[in-house]
Amino acid sequence: PSCPRKPIQHIYTTRIKKHNLCLCIHRTAIINNIMPRHSHSSLLLLASALGSASAFTSPATSTALRRTIAIAPTTTTTRSMSVLDAFFGKKEFASPCVMGEESIMSPKAHGTSVTPVQKDLRWKCDYETADRICNFNRHYAEYAGYWLTTSFVEDARTVAKEGKEITFYDSNSGKPLFVAPKGRSMEDFLKESGSHGWPSFRDEEVVWENVRCLGDGESVSVDGTHLGHNLPDSSGNRYCINLVSVAGRPVGGEEE
Repeated sequence: PSCPRKPIQHIYTTRIKKHNLCLCIHRTAIINNIMPRHSHSSLLLLASALGSASAFTSPATSTALRRTIAIAPTTTTTRSMSVLDAFFGKKEFASPCVMGEESIMSPKAHGTSVTPVQKDLRWKCDYETADRICNFNRHYAEYAGYWLTTSFVEDARTVAKEGKEITFYDSNSGKPLFVAPKGRSMEDFLKESGSHGWPSFRDEEVVWENVRCLGDGESVSVDGTHLGHNLPDSSGNRYCINLVSVAGRPVGGEEE
């Protein structure tokens, strides 16, 4: 009793095999010091991001990304659904987040969706990467910082100068999914997104008619498009979304 408590680090490793990739997930825990749920998630997301880098980037890019993530782990926010289920189980997210059923992501004519992604995606997003992530994926994401390699930031700042918002459409269906920024400036939106590695939205920026969250945190469209994950922080729900999933064009309408 008189001895000071010392933190003990435990490493749990789980292997997931997908497309000949082996993903090692390391989770750290401190005895007698309970970490916030989102901190647990961030550690798992870090490992999953390393796996996604291998899946969607060249070996050289993957190596560079691994070095970046090692320096700034807070920027990695993708995760593996099955692993989180094993550790934390299903959960409910705070309102106004709208929860959905797993059946939304049931097999359809094209993966989890009825149709492939649109051919002419906005911001010069890559079609093959988008189709793979949106329709044939529950575990991986575009690599951290991918959105910065597109024309999105330039377009966003142009829109901001005009005093407008950006509507993000489902890359499959063309339905509106997010409208940003709301309640903050475009620069604040870009800054937060940059700090995490993916476009990050808040509750008031979600079009809840067309978006749902599953029990493991996966964010999806009502039509079965994989979007990303809800990773709550001290400010509330935060939806970390793949740009390729929300780069669609409105069907029969004008972009906003």
